[in-house]
Amino acid sequence: MNPPDEAPGERAAVEIPSGQGKRLHPLTPWRRAWAPLAGLFAVALQNAGEVRDQAEGAGLGWLLLGVAVLVLGATAYGYLSWRVTRYLVTDTELRIRTGLLFRRTAHLRLDRIQAIDISRPLLARAFGVAKLKMDVVGSGSHDELAFLAEREATELRAELLARAAGIAPEAASSAGEAPARELHQVDSRMLGWSLALLGSAWGSLLAAAVATPLIWLATGSVLPALAVLLPLLAAIWRGSLGAFLTQYGWTVSESPDGLRLDHGLLQRDHATVPPGRVQAVRIVEPVLWRRRGWLRVELAVAGEGNEGGMLLPVGTRETARALLGRILPDVDLDETLATVDAAPTRARWAVPVWRVGYGYGATEAVFVARHGRLRRTHTLVPHAKVQSVRLAQGPWERRLDLASIHVDQGANGTATARLLDATRASDEVARQADRSRLGRRTATPDRWLT
Repeated sequence: MNPPDEAPGERAAVEIPSGQGKRLHPLTPWRRAWAPLAGLFAVALQNAGEVRDQAEGAGLGWLLLGVAVLVLGATAYGYLSWRVTRYLVTDTELRIRTGLLFRRTAHLRLDRIQAIDISRPLLARAFGVAKLKMDVVGSGSHDELAFLAEREATELRAELLARAAGIAPEAASSAGEAPARELHQVDSRMLGWSLALLGSAWGSLLAAAVATPLIWLATGSVLPALAVLLPLLAAIWRGSLGAFLTQYGWTVSESPDGLRLDHGLLQRDHATVPPGRVQAVRIVEPVLWRRRGWLRVELAVAGEGNEGGMLLPVGTRETARALLGRILPDVDLDETLATVDAAPTRARWAVPVWRVGYGYGATEAVFVARHGRLRRTHTLVPHAKVQSVRLAQGPWERRLDLASIHVDQGANGTATARLLDATRASDEVARQADRSRLGRRTATPDRWLT
């Protein structure tokens, strides 16, 4: 166990012995070299006038010499950083030593690793290298090894997963990657239509078309207009082409170590979701998707925060039901959603419009909370994953005899059933506490490869 004053997954007392451990791929220094160059370029851009005056005074030759010195300095920085960066796999942990001026050694206990993902950015794919990212329970940061040769990254990931599953160290190195069986691949045409029907990119585009000219006319300066336009352009990109490139070829496969997610057109990402680590599931149904019967399945995974990740960017109800059964085998999606009761009619005096979207239900397996009228979201929390349950009642809710139930789960998230009848809410809090207690007793271990 780590001492109390140390962050989980990291200790400074034990270093990687000199001469031991492996280095990253030789291309890694170029990844480290761009950071100081980008910083100097940003400073020069902000002081473009002074830089131009100095260049004119000193001459082009001195300017090119200065640029060459900066490039050589950045290259030397990247090379030295690469030289001191090593990783070592022991019987119980993965050690990663980094830092040129300030030394840092991360100790990632194998039995506390939540997930190991492989990422292949576009340029990395061209050079045959990949990035390995580890999520460790109790740690707020993500440690990574960037970059490794693709084969080395795949073999290291398989070895770490095998050791995390309890396989003996002498056998883990030769265990290899567990076989996988494809369950579903998202159709690219459906993905494109789903993003177009979300409307978020269209809203940002409309805001950019209206707000930018008005600000330009009002101020007479292009800088305030750009300050508004650039974030809107970024939102348009994230909600349209950027999302399509990221989610393209989304494939869900089943393996002994969990559900594997592969996606991306330019940058290929490979992630694994151990079903036992899932703390909550969100079923999202935007208003323009409902007539087509489409929905999105999102996950809250321990170690990744409440946002967690995505299991299915878009799919039919039948597809979602099949994939959800791999994570929560005791949950039938249609039967679970059918248990949800709407907020009582008198709740309209508290929330006149949006109260129609509020609802609550419970089955023997999960707690269900619903919210949202245009973007309807059902949050399913397995009883075994509930950390605490609370009843909240504000002054206006007390006057209307209403209350809300807050259920906290292990991914630092909360599912809230709002505007329930106060008597029913009080009874449900007691019932939920009993369900959670029983669920934890009967829950299966969160072990991989079992």
